[in-house]
Amino acid sequence: MAMNMPLPDWPLFGLTDDVRPQLRQAALASQPMVLATLVAVEGGGPRPMGTQMVFARLGGEAGDIVAGYFSGGCVEADVADHAFACLADGNPRHLVYGQGSPWPDIQLLCGARIEIFLDRILPDDSALQAMLAAEQARQPVVWTSDGQRHVCTPPDQTETWEGAFSRRYDPKPRLVVFGSDPTALAIAWLGSQSGFETTFVRPRGPEAPPPVPGLGYCRDLPQAALDGLKPDAWTAIAIATHNLETDQAALAAALPSGAGYVGLLGARKRLAERLAPLRAAGVSEDVLGRVHAPIGLDIGGKAPWEVAVSVIGEIMALRYGRGPG
Repeated sequence: MAMNMPLPDWPLFGLTDDVRPQLRQAALASQPMVLATLVAVEGGGPRPMGTQMVFARLGGEAGDIVAGYFSGGCVEADVADHAFACLADGNPRHLVYGQGSPWPDIQLLCGARIEIFLDRILPDDSALQAMLAAEQARQPVVWTSDGQRHVCTPPDQTETWEGAFSRRYDPKPRLVVFGSDPTALAIAWLGSQSGFETTFVRPRGPEAPPPVPGLGYCRDLPQAALDGLKPDAWTAIAIATHNLETDQAALAAALPSGAGYVGLLGARKRLAERLAPLRAAGVSEDVLGRVHAPIGLDIGGKAPWEVAVSVIGEIMALRYGRGPG
């Protein structure tokens, strides 16, 4: 099969995990797109079921959209060929790589067998528009498709039928970091690079934001900052101010919120002292028990980037059901 578009030498497209921004980009350009979804994995493949890629042609200087990856280089070029053919004729495809594949020369180095479903979506598709609206509203939805019919519903209203697959989309993970020093900045910086929608909160800080691409900035006091950000279950809050009063104010604002994670930087031996004012104010032990302190996984390092790795690692581990430690 001839290549429609050679993939770039450096697979930066593979750094994308959530492909909704690329779906939105194609829709805004009024261009059809192909959504490729990993629908079956046997033998321990490199990516989990539900992993996706997006392909679209924007034309002109905008070029083509390619985002996501399935195998680390084993099948992506072939998937791209099928995707651009799908764009041209509109017919869905079901691709198999590994055992039973019609392309035995394309093998995953891990020996896995994977199945990928390719589905062309038009920019005005009502289910696509519902998915993108839910993303903006930070609401979870389930996308269901058989290649001909697309449905997007709340999780408790999921529709299923023979030949269709479903894939849940949760709101994009967010990270709110309270602080001002290099460690807090490193946590926020790494969070932003790791796919979190990240806001750095430095109460009464400089008017100019941190020189970090893609990082939000807020100068409000803790309660006002969180009132504006409206933490939800997909929001993690890291408190790393090295200021006892600000830490306590941030904890007092964060703990009653809907945030799925609240972490506090500092020595374990001083934790009781730092929580004492909250206990005295009547905060229950159940609520105080939400605090992950000392913050982060115990990796042994204390340099700013080392602490950042431990914090982002702990948040991700808990997201996937792994315990701290």
